[in-house]
Amino acid sequence: MPTMRIEGLYGLADPSIRGDLSVPEICRALARGGASVVQIRWKEASSRELLQATRAAREALVGTGTRLVVNDRPDIALLGGADGVHVGDEDLPVAEVRRLVGDRLIVGATVRDLPGALAAAGAGADYVGLGPIFPTTTKVVGVEPRGLQVLAEVAAASPIPVVAIAGIGLENIADVAAAGAHAAAVGSAALRAPDVEARARELVAAFAAGRARRRESA
Repeated sequence: MPTMRIEGLYGLADPSIRGDLSVPEICRALARGGASVVQIRWKEASSRELLQATRAAREALVGTGTRLVVNDRPDIALLGGADGVHVGDEDLPVAEVRRLVGDRLIVGATVRDLPGALAAAGAGADYVGLGPIFPTTTKVVGVEPRGLQVLAEVAAASPIPVVAIAGIGLENIADVAAAGAHAAAVGSAALRAPDVEARARELVAAFAAGRARRRESA
């Protein structure tokens, strides 16, 4: 099974947010800024477009140490040479994804609470994305924000790494880290910045500061 360092910045490469950059360019900028993982989230793409973008992103990340994840599509992740796949509430169940990909891919799953995290781990997930932590306009999920307290509780009890999702930016990523998240998924807060790489570096530094704050208070 591929190994994946899930910590700090988990970048979301969504060309609907940053249309002047290609998916590989977004992935490269996030990686150069220090993202440990980059997830391609391109809902509007055809299967062929997504496969081509995944392969190009894989090439763009060579030598960066950043891992590539594809949202929703285990078939594209496999064919495109990605390191992992992330599935949500309406995608294939984690157990079925694991049956399909075996040990070839890291599998992540979106969850809303601790029972969801425990179920995902039991079904074969390698990490969970917990959210929404804060309100977000990027994606309509129909779920009330979980908040930092729920994040702290899930992170403390989950047997697998927890990635905080939704509404995360420079103003609160340190709090997310201090609450115990292994990583923070960031899309618009990075991609809407004039310089994506520079903003990614700021987010990485802020997360590290929050993690240091957590260690000091332990």
